[in-house]
Amino acid sequence: MLSLVSLFTDMASEMLYPIMPIFLKHIGFGVLLIGVLEGIAEAVAGLTKPYFGKKSDAIGKRLPFVQLGYTLSAISKPMMAVWFYPLWIFLARTMDRLGKGIRSGARDALLSDECTKENKGTVFGFHRSMDTLGAVLGPAIALIYLYFRPYDYKTLFLIAFAPGLVAIIFTALIKEKKNTASSTAQVSNISLFSFTSYWKQAPSQYKKLVAGLILFALFNSSDVFLLLKMKESGLTDTAVIAVYIFYNLVFALLAYPIGMLADRLGFKKTMLTGLLLFAIVYVGFAFTNNLMVFILLFLLYGIYAAATDGIGKAWISNIVKREETATAIGTFTGFQSLAALVASSLCGLLWYNFGAIATFIVTAIVTLAAIFI
Repeated sequence: MLSLVSLFTDMASEMLYPIMPIFLKHIGFGVLLIGVLEGIAEAVAGLTKPYFGKKSDAIGKRLPFVQLGYTLSAISKPMMAVWFYPLWIFLARTMDRLGKGIRSGARDALLSDECTKENKGTVFGFHRSMDTLGAVLGPAIALIYLYFRPYDYKTLFLIAFAPGLVAIIFTALIKEKKNTASSTAQVSNISLFSFTSYWKQAPSQYKKLVAGLILFALFNSSDVFLLLKMKESGLTDTAVIAVYIFYNLVFALLAYPIGMLADRLGFKKTMLTGLLLFAIVYVGFAFTNNLMVFILLFLLYGIYAAATDGIGKAWISNIVKREETATAIGTFTGFQSLAALVASSLCGLLWYNFGAIATFIVTAIVTLAAIFI
């Protein structure tokens, strides 16, 4: 049921994501401002993920955070259709990321509660497959709609609200196991930055893993820049969206079997293989303008995503105590989102000053460094 919620939410979000850089340029955003927008939106998610993850652990409940988070993300979609002013676009995008921040830690803890240590990769991989299936269906709907109604972004934003509403309805059908709640005093003492205290007391294995992943995240900018590179290479809007659909289809088809494979081979080997593929993809993007090469690179990019996205969270949930799962995952994803603020803004700045080649090469080099950590 939780995977269905993610499927419909991602359908709504990804219906808009591949056309977002095209839309933003259409209303006057430059590449640097696009980077700042994505960075700020992710920073909001970054600050709220560990906070609400810790809240979830403290009160011993997951579902209220899941329901509120998905509701906010759904509401943000039709907001984009009201006005096209930059500040309003910032507000709508930020609300979407706030919803993600509220639900992420609690949702992953809810998933972890349904697992054993032996099948974490399988369960998280299945969830990622369903989630990413939405990222296939959403852009496909956008592609078909914009084929018949080019540049009619306003109506598309309204259409995106429908699957988001279905996701909200599905959250009402989820049941959760009872968890042990902390005292009222502990709950009331949680601040926006209280997750830093968790970092101090976290297991050393957790710190080492998260440190390497955050170094990678500092240069892992928004996929918007990959889409922008294809657009600037002369591809049509239809071709850009079609290639992005292909990437998500690869991701959706492989996340579940790769998750099962990770349970057998180990999370570390799976994760490092994925990061190596990421570096290869970014080197490729630096030097190509060819559609067929872009398709091959996005094939590898889909394998990378399947080998890292759910695997990192599954790995973390095996390291920490059950009652700290939402805090631990929330802290990791929080740092990850804050790193995205740096990554997207830095990549926008690199692109603006030195061009696409420098942006992709620098990202590949830092990824290789993260692998050896």
